[in-house]
Amino acid sequence: MKAMLVDKHQTLVWSDVAEPICNDDTIIIDIESVAINRADILQRKGAYPSPKGWPEWMGLEVAGKVLAMGNLAKEESSFKVGDNVCALLGGGGYAERVAVPYNMVMPIPKGLTAVEAAALPEAYATSYLNLFYEGHLKAGQTVYIAAGASGLASVAIPMAKAFGAKVVTSVLNADIAKAIEPLGADIIVDTSREKLEDVFKALDEAGEPVNVAMDCLCGNTLGKCMQYMAEGGYWVVISTLAGTETNIFLRPLLTRGIHLVGSMLRKRSVDEKAALLDDLVKKVWPFLESGEIKPSIYKVLPISKAMEAHAILERGENIGKVVLTLK
Repeated sequence: MKAMLVDKHQTLVWSDVAEPICNDDTIIIDIESVAINRADILQRKGAYPSPKGWPEWMGLEVAGKVLAMGNLAKEESSFKVGDNVCALLGGGGYAERVAVPYNMVMPIPKGLTAVEAAALPEAYATSYLNLFYEGHLKAGQTVYIAAGASGLASVAIPMAKAFGAKVVTSVLNADIAKAIEPLGADIIVDTSREKLEDVFKALDEAGEPVNVAMDCLCGNTLGKCMQYMAEGGYWVVISTLAGTETNIFLRPLLTRGIHLVGSMLRKRSVDEKAALLDDLVKKVWPFLESGEIKPSIYKVLPISKAMEAHAILERGENIGKVVLTLK
């Protein structure tokens, strides 16, 4: 079969590789679509290799059809050959086929296409993990979701709104603020015009402090804002795109009992991920099937244009997910 390998120039090349092996607990998926994530770019540059046991090529979320199943996968899951599915991977999605543990596979929500479904597993699992498992977000609380134009925020903002939260997000300029209005955030902070810490302070003084932050940016802003969080609040660090260092005011951290949490989906065990995906299907899929939450797709390209897709993310021009198609 074919898969997208990386050459010495960090260029993606559609290459011949071995067929995936169908072990007792695996499902072979005939891939129709694969979504792009920033982790893919890091992996292409040699900084984020696939975890042990996964193919060396990138790709964390796919949609397609069940092609084959091991005996245990048949016994323990409700899937059958020919079913439309999506899956969370440790790697291997930029390919024609992939072998996946059966408990990493999910049904495609009713009414969604393979392109839309490919944009679900990684982004929705990451959002649900960090909003609800790590952030302990509850209805009626206020959540800050950084980088409102990112593919992840395009998932997390509608998800938080569907579960009854008030959402604050940040963008770089007024044009982006206008573009993300359909996502439904209650407060969009244009950081070219106002400081995020001033917004946090104003919310605190108004009696509506931020309870949960899902932060992929960090840098100096983290330390400036965290002091204004609610009692017992959770600041969840999921990446450090704006910098790896900050100055934290320790007194409010102590007196308000604020939690600073680091979180990576990639490091979770298969069992932890399986429990998370089970929650997604039970608690989030109904919102997708009803249309209350809609996948945000920025652009769809053929797998042959994978480098162009990476460039879109590297330039930061996408609002929503970029998806590659194989069929």
